Amino acid sequence: MMTRRLTQLLIGLAMYGISLAVFIRAGLGLDPWDVFHQGVATKTGFSIGVVVIAVSFIVLLLWIPLRQMPGIGTVANAVLVGLFADLGLWLIPPVSHLGGQIAMLAGAVILNGIASACYIGARLGPGARDGLMTGLVRRTGWSVRLVRTGIEVTVLAVGLLLGGSVGVGTVVYALAIGPIVQVLLPRFMVPEPVPEPGSDPGRETATAEASPAA
Repeated sequence: MMTRRLTQLLIGLAMYGISLAVFIRAGLGLDPWDVFHQGVATKTGFSIGVVVIAVSFIVLLLWIPLRQMPGIGTVANAVLVGLFADLGLWLIPPVSHLGGQIAMLAGAVILNGIASACYIGARLGPGARDGLMTGLVRRTGWSVRLVRTGIEVTVLAVGLLLGGSVGVGTVVYALAIGPIVQVLLPRFMVPEPVPEPGSDPGRETATAEASPAA
């Protein structure tokens, strides 16, 4: 089971990074966090992959006061998405024809949805940005919708000011990604282990809850 979870995690994160590269090459706008990443990359001269990795570890520092515990997937997410984003940008050429841009945008959204379902379904820890959201929800008592909207509006606004790309792709992503992940997640969710006959379910449950990767 762990082999499947790790394999699914790595494939999901690789696809996530590639989907970011496809979004960028489509040139029709990015999701809020990647508008911010692109804006920072534009101002600093670093590649977007390097910026994604750096921002991930900065956000992880914000987990400390929230008492969030990272899992294996959290650390892997922080490193691999940026690496595969840069690899994808190296492999995928820019597209200027509108038909090609629309096709790439659609492909990027679908690939991103599959990737999200893969790494979330592996149950090895949330990404840095998702963990920030869930940590704030737990500590403040505010709704997920309020916290997520507040975070994404903030990073979108800052990214736009820094020169990040906002466009129809930003809207398409916001409307489509939730339903896509909702449909696909049950197909990729790794089931909880079934207790063996004669084992202590209470002990196994406690162990699973104590594990940050569960």
